[in-house]
Amino acid sequence: MSDHLTKRSKLGVLGLSFGALGIVYGDIGTSPLYSVNEMFFGHFRPELSRTNILSLISLIIWTLIIVIAFKYIFWVLRADNEGEGGVFSLFALLQRYRQKIVLPVFALLMMSAGLLFGEGVITPAISVLSAVEGLRVITPTLSAYIVPITILILTGLFAIQSYGTHKIGKLFGPIILIWFISLAALGIREIISDASILEAFNPAFAVRAFTLFPIEKLFILLGSVVLVITGGEALYADMGHFGALPIRISWFVVVMPCLILNYLGQGAFLLQGREVIGGSLFYSLVPSALLVPMVILASLATVIASQALISGAFSLTSQGIALGLLPRLRISHTHEHHHGQIYISFVNWALYVGCVLLVIGFGSSTNLASAYGLAVSGVMFVTTLSMILISQKIWRWSKLVSLAVFLPILALDSMFLTANSLKFFQGGYVPITIGLTLSAVMGAWGWGRHHWSKTLNSHSTLTIAKILKIKHKQEHVFERSLLVLSDRSVNKLTDMAPPLLELFINRYQSLPNHIISLNIKQIKRPYVDEADRYTIKEFENNHKKGTSLLAISANFGFMEQPDVEQVIRDIAANDKLTPNDDMKDWIIYVARERFIPKRHKGIRKLRSLLYTSLANNSSPAYDYYGLGQDSRLNAELVPVTFE
Repeated sequence: MSDHLTKRSKLGVLGLSFGALGIVYGDIGTSPLYSVNEMFFGHFRPELSRTNILSLISLIIWTLIIVIAFKYIFWVLRADNEGEGGVFSLFALLQRYRQKIVLPVFALLMMSAGLLFGEGVITPAISVLSAVEGLRVITPTLSAYIVPITILILTGLFAIQSYGTHKIGKLFGPIILIWFISLAALGIREIISDASILEAFNPAFAVRAFTLFPIEKLFILLGSVVLVITGGEALYADMGHFGALPIRISWFVVVMPCLILNYLGQGAFLLQGREVIGGSLFYSLVPSALLVPMVILASLATVIASQALISGAFSLTSQGIALGLLPRLRISHTHEHHHGQIYISFVNWALYVGCVLLVIGFGSSTNLASAYGLAVSGVMFVTTLSMILISQKIWRWSKLVSLAVFLPILALDSMFLTANSLKFFQGGYVPITIGLTLSAVMGAWGWGRHHWSKTLNSHSTLTIAKILKIKHKQEHVFERSLLVLSDRSVNKLTDMAPPLLELFINRYQSLPNHIISLNIKQIKRPYVDEADRYTIKEFENNHKKGTSLLAISANFGFMEQPDVEQVIRDIAANDKLTPNDDMKDWIIYVARERFIPKRHKGIRKLRSLLYTSLANNSSPAYDYYGLGQDSRLNAELVPVTFE
């Protein structure tokens, strides 16, 4: 029995490792298309001397080893929030220690979330564009068609998102595996021609790279080196889908060896002094007879890499909404059995418009590389900074050990970030603008929700005990059961009653015999076990007299999409909690904001206008939670004025 389970477990890990190739490593796996080319033939063209080539290829190899293998694979994957990773998981982990951690860390995490959205815009543009640029190598006459074909591919990619990715997702693993094998084969072919490139494994060459060029030229080169680790954040962000072990297996068995072989091959090609065809070092490695199949394969690989970033943007948005950092957008589930497969129309088409504008505006992968590096280096810097805090607060490391491990990595991240910051006006402004915009959205949304909660709760002046007294003394009683949505849990008789209960009394001058206060709580954990789903407090529950007052909290993790209709069905199905009546006859009482404009000046005016615009275009809480499908709602309009 144990042997069977062990075998089954091993097959499961291998299957997940195979699946991780397409989703997790699609982005970093397509970096050879443009990264080395940008380093040697981009904005700074170093002399193609033997020392320069060996040093820069060595720098690429050791950057992969230090940043991806050591930092992410060995350390960051350990910072999971119940198996989930990503920027918002870091946010949720550190929020438990909010009183002990300075607010700038949270501001940086929100900024890095914005940069990830920026990366989601740039990745499809630069990846697909770099693949299609292979047409120029086939024949220069096709150069004029590169941008239109890129836009056509992107249009098709974003158009199919609403149908879900579960069908085409089955092809991700095999295609990306073929891609990685092709990378390795192209590299080995060149290494055989000039095996001296293997000297690049010597870290002394990587260190020497820092002494070969003037400081301003060095920073330009470092900005190009970052391109080889684009997609590194996906290792952590997708941990919940695959698990740390499969991601590690994929990296060490397939991804890392194939990437290093290809980078060595590109270096060997340069050592031989051969001509770079069509301005593309990568495609110059490809035999002429295989150019067309390789352009097709590269295009498929970049589409898969882009798909992973788009799906990641949907997931990131959903988590941000659940944590109360982003406005509630309509989320569609594209697969009935896989809860994580979602589609958000607004995010999808916003990314599409951004991608198309970048392709038209920048025109080539070389120009877009300047915009790409800043997003990647910014997110990686914030991740390392967060790891210093996590190692001390959660892992209980001493400051000395924590700084000894992560300070050297932070120094390297700082160099990469500084190097890419110098390219701000060449395209770096794109991810920064997106990051700042989304940070402003998150800040305004959090501020507005605080004011909304404050306004709503100002209508609450009665305790639960007083509500019970009113209920027992009233002469007229509503026959239908009442369920009110509450923005907070109620635990004691001395707690303030949900504001909607008091608003109901003021409007109807009486209460039903059966009352349920329902609080939907999304906690700072990714998932909640079904056994812990509901917390029930019975202030009154007398079936003989036909009267009850219950406070129920339904708990969900930030990776879960609450279904309040199902929650109500669960409550209605419990005979111990509710009377024997049809839930469709219940009064479902909800609140909706009505904004009262007030004159503000400066930043306060901008903030209130931004929040009002966001709230008017986002789904109300009850709609986002799925209410109103099987039940009829009564909405109480609550005026909100921002002071």
